[in-house]
Amino acid sequence: MSGLLDEVEGVIQGHRDGHGYVVRDDGETDIYLPPNEMRAVLHKDRVRARIVRHDRKGRPEGRVVEIVERPPQPIIGRLLHESGVWLVAPEDKRYGQDVLIPKGATGTAKPGQVVVVELTEPPSLYGQPVGRVKEVLGEIDDPGMEIEIAVRKYGVPHEFSEPCIAQARVLADKVQPKDRKHRVDLTDIPLVTIDGEDARDFDDAVYCEPAKVGRGKGWRLLVAIADVSHYVETGAAIDVDAYDRATSVYFPRRVIPMLPEKLSNGLCSLNPEVDRLCMVCDMLIAATGEIQAYQFYPAVMWSHARFTYTEVAAILGNTRGPEAQRRKERVGDLMNLHDAYRALLKSRQARGAVDFETTETQIVCDENGRIEKIVPRTRNEAHRLIEESMLAANVCAADFIQSGKHPGLYRVHEGPTPEKKEILRNYLKAMGVGLSISDEPMPGEFQKIAEATKDRPDAQQIHTMLLRSMQQAIYTPINSGHFGLAYDAYTHFTSPIRRYPDLLVHRVIKAILASGHYTLPTLPTPGEAHEKLARRLASRVAPPSHKLKKVAPPTKETQAWEAAGLHCSANERRADEASRDVEAWLKCKYMREHLGEEYGGVVSAATTFGIFVTLDALYVEGLVHITELGGEYFKFDEARQELRGERTGIRYAIGSRVRVQVSRVDLDGRKIDFRLVREGEELESRAMRDKGASSGPSGKAAGKRAAARSKTAKAGEHSPIQNLKAAVKKAAASAKSKGRKGRR
Repeated sequence: MSGLLDEVEGVIQGHRDGHGYVVRDDGETDIYLPPNEMRAVLHKDRVRARIVRHDRKGRPEGRVVEIVERPPQPIIGRLLHESGVWLVAPEDKRYGQDVLIPKGATGTAKPGQVVVVELTEPPSLYGQPVGRVKEVLGEIDDPGMEIEIAVRKYGVPHEFSEPCIAQARVLADKVQPKDRKHRVDLTDIPLVTIDGEDARDFDDAVYCEPAKVGRGKGWRLLVAIADVSHYVETGAAIDVDAYDRATSVYFPRRVIPMLPEKLSNGLCSLNPEVDRLCMVCDMLIAATGEIQAYQFYPAVMWSHARFTYTEVAAILGNTRGPEAQRRKERVGDLMNLHDAYRALLKSRQARGAVDFETTETQIVCDENGRIEKIVPRTRNEAHRLIEESMLAANVCAADFIQSGKHPGLYRVHEGPTPEKKEILRNYLKAMGVGLSISDEPMPGEFQKIAEATKDRPDAQQIHTMLLRSMQQAIYTPINSGHFGLAYDAYTHFTSPIRRYPDLLVHRVIKAILASGHYTLPTLPTPGEAHEKLARRLASRVAPPSHKLKKVAPPTKETQAWEAAGLHCSANERRADEASRDVEAWLKCKYMREHLGEEYGGVVSAATTFGIFVTLDALYVEGLVHITELGGEYFKFDEARQELRGERTGIRYAIGSRVRVQVSRVDLDGRKIDFRLVREGEELESRAMRDKGASSGPSGKAAGKRAAARSKTAKAGEHSPIQNLKAAVKKAAASAKSKGRKGRR
């Protein structure tokens, strides 16, 4: 445990309730900051803090000694005008306080509009932050406003630079004769694309035919990938913008692409019946699913058809059906592809790769951006077929880079940490599974547990815990394999239109083919997301238990590849966070229209403060707070990951079925609250209780609780103004009494 006078550096993580934490650089326990300590700092500030005490549970509490760095971060919020004072209420409540706007600094913004604010004076112990309106985004209910907020909130680059646009503008509209030089002509090979109905860019095309492999039968599988590296030169303006983004970001109804549209939907998209440049992974696959041989080469292709997953699944399911009749000339190729896929599947099972079926959802919006419905994304045979083909190409790419002894980026997925292993072991033992994991577990052990428990009523709970015990995958030049897929070496080669690591992999492959060497350009200094991930990864590294031999320090080139890997990994997280934020906002907005309605659901997580429930019909998650579980004491059982009532023994664990009522929606906080509905509760008495009326011996208490809930729900509906009135008055009084002299 750290001493009380220890000073540490870290980044402020604000909390919507006014307090905050210092997320330490050394990976040790976060330091709690009470609300009074948060008044002079902002969310994301880098600070030096001193630990002043520990609470009853041994957690450190501290005070800020120095603000080391204040990143130039825009604050997004709604402009309000009350009691003669202009202020912006941050949309991200982790900022903890409103920003005062001087009268002449509002620009063209009108009260109630969403604006981007630039700080002109930082907060202090005696005064709020002051800023000026930098950009007006529009009205809160404008279609797509949630996306405009998210891209700025998470710092997602959403406008291409002028040099990038200028460079894209002068690119030819089609493949030029000079582009065909030193390429294999595959235009007569019936390569096809298979994607979703709403896909606009096509990275990959496939073709398969029977082939003799050794003495047995097998297949020749071609995976052709758009040759983005031919058009995006290292260090050019388009390359700089692509690296900055590192990935395309997907929102409902909108994509922020990594590359300009002329490339992503034009020249680099493998559209049907046009010539396109590609990089090909040409493989020979044995009946066992083993890849016996492969080669990479640049080519020119001509897509013979654009299929959808639904269409291919229908053809595979019925080769005499209407879909197959329309595509007669391609049915044989698809059946060959399906046969090769089944062989690859055998290899996956032999490796013991982890394969859990999870439910992903898709938000369907109308033209105005309003949610019409939330539906599960169903994965059919066609999805799996393409997935296995891409995995095969990615494995070959990783092997090619490794065999060529050339630095590059691998997609690395490490096994569970010691802490996660211990939690999982205890859980499996408590649940009476009868199987566990070893000290150095293999992926097959996880798959074995999943198979052995798939018919149990609590199978979903067990599979969720298996998934949660694993780490996130990252990009790094240091290959340590992919745990989940059970590969010794794995990388990303198949999506260079939307992922920068894939573009780098293409460049490395081309360099090896030409017996050359690819050198990374001088890349921009990685940002805050990079730093956060670097600290988190560093905190995972335990000190060695024995003396190690002296290892040569990494070369400058290795360090450059490590920086590129961290940058791409961090921006992948950033894209995920921004997408989740928009989905949460849309779901909250959707659920505001369903306040008071009841749904069946399944417990998706149990915590010390309540249970999270995912609704059956809507696939929306919300919290049932522990105070809503009934009039008894509930204790959290960490081993079983469940809440248990001490008096009744009622248990709530992952997979438990419950019925809930939507009681509160907080749009600003992206939170939905449910209340538990017990069997036998009459609708009438429930409605009476919600109005605060007495119902039976405990009706008075229940009525008070319901009235409080109702009041909270209403506050949730109109939070921006109601929650700020008090703050506005306080700000006005503070401004009059202290003026600018109190600021520091």
